[in-house]
This record gives sequence, structure tokens and C-alpha cells, in this order.
Amino acid sequence: MRTLIIEPLSKAAFAPFGEVIETDDSAFFMINNGSTQRYHQLATVQTNTPDDQAIISIFRAEALPMPLTIRMLERHPQGSQAFVPLLGNPFLIVVAPPGDVPVSGSVRAFRSNGRQGINYHRGVWHHPVLTIEKRDDFLVVDRSGPGPNCDEHFFEAHEYLLLAPHP
Repeated sequence: MRTLIIEPLSKAAFAPFGEVIETDDSAFFMINNGSTQRYHQLATVQTNTPDDQAIISIFRAEALPMPLTIRMLERHPQGSQAFVPLLGNPFLIVVAPPGDVPVSGSVRAFRSNGRQGINYHRGVWHHPVLTIEKRDDFLVVDRSGPGPNCDEHFFEAHEYLLLAPHP
């Protein structure tokens, strides 16, 4: 079993997996007669067919017991999936690059600072939402449309241990 090191979430470190949605160090322009900063197009919703739609949902997640053994990752081959924390709480992200299956040794873990959301690119392997708080809410932007949109991969020989994050 491999223990995952939880890295701070940054745009550069997360780039192989998607986009970090945050205002820190992001360009903006003024709108609404100069009273509002618009941080424009921080992420792009990816869909696969003309019949697909980008949809907005709220996920209410319950914390899983730590340390957590990661035995499964999922991916969405038809579209991207974004998670934006609504209550300002840090959360954990476990990812692996796109491919037929997650490659052993390529799984990484990140911690959002609570002001950062993420947008998984289409096909990126990831663990379902991992809240640190007992219960947390996330705004989710993803794809709805014809055909299956979630593949799961269960690890047989390679499991990963995710330790409780430090404050």
C-alpha cells in the first residue's frame, strides 16, 4: 500500500488534471459600472456531443473516516466536472491522469484551501468528493446527456492510503 502525500492545491500542480477555480493570482476586469470584479472563464465546461448540456447541482457530502484507503477512482469520459466549495471549507482531491485505467504510482492528492474549486478535465480519474468537515456543500458543474458518463476502476493490487490532513 502506498501512502499519498497531500499537496497544497495550485494551478501549476493541478494542470495535468484540470483547472483550479480561484481568484488569487487570476486576471479580472471591472463590470457593473466599476463595482464588480469579473474573474472571467476560470474553467471551461467540457461536453462530448451536441445533445449534452452543462448543468449546475449542489452535492452535500459527508466526511469519510480517516485514514482512508483509496480502493476506487472514477472518471467522466463524456464531460468535465467542477466542484466549488460553498461553505469555505478546505477539501481533499485525489486524482490520476486520463487513460484506460489509473496508472500505478500516478495517483496524487491535493488539499484545497476552501477558497479554491477544481474542474476535472474529461476522462481524468478522481475519487468522489472528499470533504474534511463532517458535512459540506459543493456547487457542481458537469454534463448531462445521452450515454453513460461514469466509469469506475477498483484497485486490485495497488491501494492508496490517504492520511488525515493537517490543519
